[in-house]
Amino acid sequence: MHSRGGKNTMKYNLEGKIFQSISNTDNGEVSSDTLFHYHQDGEIVTAEYFGGRIVKGHLIAKVLATGQLDMRYHHINTDGQIMLGKCLSTPELLPDGGLKFKEQWQWLSGDRSSGYSEIEEIDSV
Repeated sequence: MHSRGGKNTMKYNLEGKIFQSISNTDNGEVSSDTLFHYHQDGEIVTAEYFGGRIVKGHLIAKVLATGQLDMRYHHINTDGQIMLGKCLSTPELLPDGGLKFKEQWQWLSGDRSSGYSEIEEIDSV
């Protein structure tokens, strides 16, 4: 997937930010009960996530020149399965100055299906 003309060069720092899922397709396991705790070191982004059907998960991503995140993730769900996937996350600045990510993802385990989700920045606790 390519951004429109590659002109989006949004800069952001995800260090210490917390995100919550606001939507997901039915084949996904992330829900509004899932929280993502992000860290960033230059172009490298990591996060731990948990909640809902996710017992514990991790992701690692590279910030692309477009500002998008090229991401790989893995987690253990409440059924005890290890799930793997990849995701391309596109940032959007919200009116309140927070961030939203629009995510095109695909399972690399299980049925290898694809989906779409959105996460939004929430206030840190």
